[in-house]
Amino acid sequence: MPPTRLSCLALLTVSLLGAGCAAPGAAPALTPDDQARLSRLLPADVLLVGKQHDAPAHQQLQRQLIDWLAARGQLAAVALEMAEQGRSTHGLPPQASPAQVQAALGWRDKAWPWRAYGPPIMAAVRAGVPVLGANLPASAMRGAMADARLDARLPPPQLAQQQERIRTGHCGLLPESQIAPMARVQIARDMAMAQTLADVATPQGAPYASPGRVALLITGNGHTHRLLGVPRFLPPTLSVRVLSAQSRPASGAPVPDAADGALAEGDLVWPTPALPAQDHCAALRQTHARPAASGQAGKAP
Repeated sequence: MPPTRLSCLALLTVSLLGAGCAAPGAAPALTPDDQARLSRLLPADVLLVGKQHDAPAHQQLQRQLIDWLAARGQLAAVALEMAEQGRSTHGLPPQASPAQVQAALGWRDKAWPWRAYGPPIMAAVRAGVPVLGANLPASAMRGAMADARLDARLPPPQLAQQQERIRTGHCGLLPESQIAPMARVQIARDMAMAQTLADVATPQGAPYASPGRVALLITGNGHTHRLLGVPRFLPPTLSVRVLSAQSRPASGAPVPDAADGALAEGDLVWPTPALPAQDHCAALRQTHARPAASGQAGKAP
């Protein structure tokens, strides 16, 4: 499980300028073949871009996709899992500084390193495209954990699958009593992101929505799963497409997003080079063992 994503899950338990100039540090342009593949996803009201949170190639793809859509005049807004619902760069000028953008989004660098996510976000800002926080606010998470009504938002088989993903995503270290509350938070987060996209992509979403433009969501692959994630909670009137970036091991077979527990179903799977092998569960076990060890050290023999 990627470290940044791991931190987020642990918390749940307690370019182009509008004038046509290239943004600083622009990513390599998409090849004609890549552009042709992406064009098959359009037109769409909503495009979900799923990724692995620790894959630099996926963050580069986000930047390339934003540049490409903005240059074509097809990008309505960029929504982020990495910022809370209600946060927005709307009203900031294209020349806004990174510090201004981070302040507008309430950015949490420890959870989501700006060095990784800043380039695609700033590409959207430079293009005059609003960037919106889409995730469930932290202040609402405790209430979501206790809200048993959220269990009914997924059919029983899908609810069981979501709970199993929570269980395996935490390497079996969560007490069983926390599985259902954590799954509720995941459902609430998917609903919040869906609501943000619906607010942008429906006709009432002015000034963002307009014919021929797409609202783009950047999130982890698990949130783009059609049966479990954000797509389930979007209005059926919206045209929704899913692009799932996936790292491949040496064998060439696609691998799931380790943070989200299952390969997201997508309209287009975008393969990228394999990441170095890491035992994220070992790191999590050490984190869980550390408080217990220090507590025992403070006790009298």
